[in-house]
Amino acid sequence: MTQAELRVLIVDDEEAIREMISVSLELAGFQWMEAENGQLAHSMIVDERPDLILLDWMLPGVSGIELARRLKRDEATSEIPVIMLTAKSEEDNKIQGLDAGADDYITKPFSTRELISRINAVLRRVKGDQNKAILVEGLALDPVSHRITADERPVEMGPTEYRLLEFFMTHQDRAYSRAQLLDQVWGGNVYVEDRTVDVHIRRLRKALAPHKYDHLVQTVRGTGYRFSTKF
Repeated sequence: MTQAELRVLIVDDEEAIREMISVSLELAGFQWMEAENGQLAHSMIVDERPDLILLDWMLPGVSGIELARRLKRDEATSEIPVIMLTAKSEEDNKIQGLDAGADDYITKPFSTRELISRINAVLRRVKGDQNKAILVEGLALDPVSHRITADERPVEMGPTEYRLLEFFMTHQDRAYSRAQLLDQVWGGNVYVEDRTVDVHIRRLRKALAPHKYDHLVQTVRGTGYRFSTKF
């Protein structure tokens, strides 16, 4: 993914700050979105899946620190990096922000050069983690080449099944409803019927079956599906 395709969500209740940051992001080649409060930000994060969130500490209603905790508690959003923006420079506040799950912390007033530098550093760290192959038993998924192997033999599947498997392999041992899978794999803004998930689950199992890994994709009665090595 190029920098021009990376989307940053700016969450700040001050319009002047949002405008200053958005101009800096645009000049640095990033796409950007904005939200003026935590409630709007949360719905945008679920629907739009930004690559990074710039989150102000002091927000009306849901505070930035509360939103950061909520995002990190939810497996569906826990991997989105967060940089906290705050006027609070005391060490205790920094520790509190990092403990809430923030990946970095920048104190106002800050230079736009410092901000862009921090964003790039966090994205490099995250990308480094995301580029590592994911291994579950003998099943391996390489996010760089988009190749899947089972015991070092290639596994063929369609792009939707690949995205479904990638989500499952990075979110193991938790049951997801069809609606949650639609949000995470297809995106919140796409209208797709729930039964579409069942069709692609069947295709995913069919692709894994010759390699004896279809048992990892489990049906959870009354809920949806789970990916697990446990029975």
